[in-house]
Amino acid sequence: MKKSYAVYYQINMEFQSISQIKEAGFYGFATVEELFCFGYSNIPDAGGVYMILRKSSLKPTFVPVGTGGYYKEKDPNVSIDILKTNWIDKTCVMYIGKATSLRKRISQYIRFGHGKNVGHFGGRLIWQLADCKDLIVCWKPSHEDPRAEEYSLIQEFIGYYGERPFANLQD
Repeated sequence: MKKSYAVYYQINMEFQSISQIKEAGFYGFATVEELFCFGYSNIPDAGGVYMILRKSSLKPTFVPVGTGGYYKEKDPNVSIDILKTNWIDKTCVMYIGKATSLRKRISQYIRFGHGKNVGHFGGRLIWQLADCKDLIVCWKPSHEDPRAEEYSLIQEFIGYYGERPFANLQD
């Protein structure tokens, strides 16, 4: 059954450039590696949405075994064919997520990507990109319902590209 939210937030962006995402009110723009090495204190402990972005417009290199951790003994890796099928050209957005605490959720996501047994199985395809440590993390704190905002962003993305972002495996 499809989720439905009473509120629909339309941002009106094409998800093609980091500058466009900055204009939509997102902050941070730190690499996965920077956050992992230097900490998460700059990320607000507030609800909101976040995105994982890729700077390179070149086709990615996929690896058969990524850096993602095993959560509840589930293998986070998928086949190269599935990665290729999910890939979307002409966007920098790889994943859109929600959080009741951006600091906690982004920290979980990145620790999972560094092989830790952390409960962030969503978005796991990111960790099978050869350049995953260079991906950019940005966030947008909000006083609105993070689920509704995430849903709206994903729906807007689908409206533009015809499918979800690369690592969003569900709406």
